[in-house]
Amino acid sequence: MNKILVISVISDDKPGIVEALAKVISEHGGNWQESRMAHMAGKFAGILQVSVSADHADALCRALDEVPDMRLLVDRVESQSETPSTQTTQSFSAIGNDRPGIVREIAQAFSSRQINLDELHTDYTTAPYSGEALFRAQGDIHVPDQVDNDELKEQLEAIADELGIDIELAASAD
Repeated sequence: MNKILVISVISDDKPGIVEALAKVISEHGGNWQESRMAHMAGKFAGILQVSVSADHADALCRALDEVPDMRLLVDRVESQSETPSTQTTQSFSAIGNDRPGIVREIAQAFSSRQINLDELHTDYTTAPYSGEALFRAQGDIHVPDQVDNDELKEQLEAIADELGIDIELAASAD
C-alpha cells in the first residue's frame, strides 16, 4: 500500500534545489506526482505530492529532514478517497490597479458561497503606457451545483466596481 506525502519547501533560491529533492525521493522509492514551485523575492517555494510505499515512508521522511539548507514540512495523507462531485469547475481572472484587499474581497465572495478555491496565481506588473502598478489574479474554483451562477457573477461585478478592477468568470477548459 502506498502513502501520499505532501511536502512544502522553502529555501534561498539557487540551482539544484529540485534535483536535491528528486534525488532523495527517488533513492527511497518515491514517485514525484504533482508540484507547484516558484521563485519569489529571492526565495524558492514549492509544494509537491509524492507517492511512496508504506514500508519506505518513514525513511523518506527522515531523509528529507536531512536535506541541507531547506525548510521542509511533510504531511502524510492517509486517504485519497474523493467524494462524488456535485460541483462544476470554473476559472476566473481579475486585473486592475494594485491596491490592498483585492484577494480578500474575491476570496470572501467564494467562501461565502462554499466555493473551493482550487488554484490561485497572482502577479504584479505595470500597465502599458502609464506604468501604473497592476495586480493580476487567475485561478480555478469548484462551484457547488446549488450556487446560483448569475448571483455569483453579480457579486463579483459589485466587487469589481468597488475596487475598480475587471473580474471575469468562465467555464473551465477541463
